[in-house]
Amino acid sequence: MTIYIARRVIGLIPVLFAISVLVFMMLHLAPGDPVLTILGASERTNLDPGVIAQVRQEFGLDQPLHVQFLMFISKAARGNLGRSFQTREDVLTMVASRLPATMQLTLASMAISLLIALPLGVISAVRQNSWVDNASMVFAAFGISVPRFWFGLILILIFSLRLGLLPTTGIGHIEDGLGDVLRHLLLPATSLGLSMLALVTRMTRSSMLEVIRQDYIRTAWAKGLSSRVVIYKHALKNALIPVVTVVGMQFGGLLGGAVVTETIFSWPGVGRLAVNSILRRDFPMVQGTTLVLCFTFVVMNLFVDLMYTFLDPRIRYD
Repeated sequence: MTIYIARRVIGLIPVLFAISVLVFMMLHLAPGDPVLTILGASERTNLDPGVIAQVRQEFGLDQPLHVQFLMFISKAARGNLGRSFQTREDVLTMVASRLPATMQLTLASMAISLLIALPLGVISAVRQNSWVDNASMVFAAFGISVPRFWFGLILILIFSLRLGLLPTTGIGHIEDGLGDVLRHLLLPATSLGLSMLALVTRMTRSSMLEVIRQDYIRTAWAKGLSSRVVIYKHALKNALIPVVTVVGMQFGGLLGGAVVTETIFSWPGVGRLAVNSILRRDFPMVQGTTLVLCFTFVVMNLFVDLMYTFLDPRIRYD
C-alpha cells in the first residue's frame, strides 16, 4: 500500500508540470498587456515608458517566456507561487485562505447529492419500471441536462427573490449560529450538486440492477433474509464500487463547477478568486489557483482508489 501511494504521489509531478505549461501558454497567448491592467490603464492611455519598463522588471515580465516559466517552476517547486499582480500579496497565502470556503461548498454539494441519490437509485432498482423508477429517471435526465448557472439563477429567483426564504449571496459565519451557515450554503450547494445527484442516481440504479440479479443475492432471498439485509448489507456494498468511481470523477467536476457557482452566489472561494484573476490578467494568481485545484482533485482520486480496498477486500495494492 505504501509503495502504491508513493508511486501515485510521484506521478503527480508530471501532471502538475503539464498543467503548468498549458495554463502558462494560454495566459500569455491571450490578447492584452498585463502591465496595463496592473497600472489600471487602457491601451489608449499615454503612460510613461519608464513606468511601464519598471513594472515589467518588477514582475519579471521583461524576460523571455521560457525564462519566466522556468522562474515560476523553480519557485513553485519550493512552495512559492509568486505574488499577485493586483494586491502584491503572496499567492499561496491568498489561495489557502479561500480554499476552506471552496471545500465547504464542494463537500456540502457532495453530501446533498449522495444523501438523495443513493436511496433514490436503490429504490429505482428494487422497484424497476414502477412510477418511482420512471420519475427518478426523468429527474436524472433533467439534472444532467440543466446548466449549473441557469439552475442557480432559478433557485435565487424562487427561494430568495420570490419567497424570501434564503439569502442570495455570501457565506454564513459560525459565530452567527449553524443555522446561518446552512441558510447561506443550501442554495449554492444544491445548484452545484445537481448534475452529480442525477449521475449518481443513474449509476446506483444501474449497478444495483446488475448486483441483485447475481446468484448470491438469490441465495440470500432463498434463505429468508429480510429485504433490508439483502438490499443494504449484501447488494449495496458491492454495487458501490462503480458508484465510488463516479463520485471521485465528479469531485473534479464540482471543483470546476464551483468557479461558476461561486461567481453567481458571490461565494468567497478559490473559484471566484480564479475568475476575478482571469479578468484582471493576474497571471500568478491564475496559475496558483489552477495548481491548487488540480492537486486537490488528484488527492481525491487517490482517496477513492484506497476506498476500493474497504468496499471489496479482494482488491489489494501490494
